[in-house]
Amino acid sequence: MSNTQHQTYEVQAEWVHVRFSEATSFTEVYGFSGNQGTVNLEGVRYMPKGRPSKTLAVYMHPSSTLQLLPMPRAMAEHGAHVLCAGSRYAKNDTPLIMEKVVLDLGAYIRHAKEVWGYEKVLLCGWSGGGSLSLFYQSQAEKPTITATPAGDAINLAAAGLIPADAMIFQAAHLARAITLTDWLDPSVLDENDPDRRDPELDIYDPKNPNQPPYTSDYITHYRAAQRARMCRRTAWVKETLERLKKRGGNELERGFVTHRTMADLRFLDPGIDANDRKPRWCYLGNPETVNSGPAGLGRYSTLRAWLSQWSLEDSRALGPLCAASVTVPLLAIENTADDAVPQPDTGIIHVAAASRDKTFRAIKGATHYYQGQPAQLQQALASCLDWMGERNLLD
Repeated sequence: MSNTQHQTYEVQAEWVHVRFSEATSFTEVYGFSGNQGTVNLEGVRYMPKGRPSKTLAVYMHPSSTLQLLPMPRAMAEHGAHVLCAGSRYAKNDTPLIMEKVVLDLGAYIRHAKEVWGYEKVLLCGWSGGGSLSLFYQSQAEKPTITATPAGDAINLAAAGLIPADAMIFQAAHLARAITLTDWLDPSVLDENDPDRRDPELDIYDPKNPNQPPYTSDYITHYRAAQRARMCRRTAWVKETLERLKKRGGNELERGFVTHRTMADLRFLDPGIDANDRKPRWCYLGNPETVNSGPAGLGRYSTLRAWLSQWSLEDSRALGPLCAASVTVPLLAIENTADDAVPQPDTGIIHVAAASRDKTFRAIKGATHYYQGQPAQLQQALASCLDWMGERNLLD
């Protein structure tokens, strides 16, 4: 742990509104955002009173808001200017298109540099924001995308995305699509009837003869069944979307439910990708309860959103692939008791990144949110601040 002492400041919070024009063929989100030809984005900027800065740290998650997390405010309390940026899909990832979230993040970064006058932007990818940040930076450095996975036009290559000057990848997983595939419950036999299940693949059934610690053969069989379910679901999505397109008319999209999406073997067997996490637990609580509850990953989706954010074969926001195009300085932080992010993920991104200046840190015993862990929070904070200071990102 760093012994460097950082001055503390009183923090001033400022509501942020960024908007830009965008033409759409139908309304995606309920309310004022995006239904009048304008995308409206909201965020919170934390500024230490009396301390100017040339650098802005930007936290953004595809569908969550991050201003209530302990890390962003702690950064501001120790001298950093911080923006917690919400996407157009804040707190509702049902219709989420990752390519559009990249445009949202780009609008914030452009506002930071051209309106607020910051010289540098530090992109901070926390949790699901990690793969988003890598996706954004890869397209800002080497733009290639001109359409969504559903075939809708979206020209990131011509969007003029401004690259961030450095990145922090903290308590973050590889990708939404990879995570959902690893968490899907493969026991589901009928997507329209979640009670029809294969008992040998139902890890929450106490009568299942396969119990932790799982054998390597069972792990292989289970993972293959998860990928098979992902492929079947994606095939149905593509068939349905193609049918709507061929039919013509005004029905352009459809919402659907995917049941039982929180059944990773790692939730029950701490020996798989071992770290310091709590067994039979996940960041949302008891995984068996979450598996069929309303907050499960990918529970509600539209056809286009599934292809963009959840489909393993179609999503472009795959962390390892995107990291290979990222060349700016990178700090990768693993929380060793993380109950949301698998142990290997941070190291995979650290290795995959094309950055010549890249640093790996592990915070021993830290959970996903540092809940009730002031010592681990301070260690993570010091790691970030020291790294930033060494690269003149606190000036």
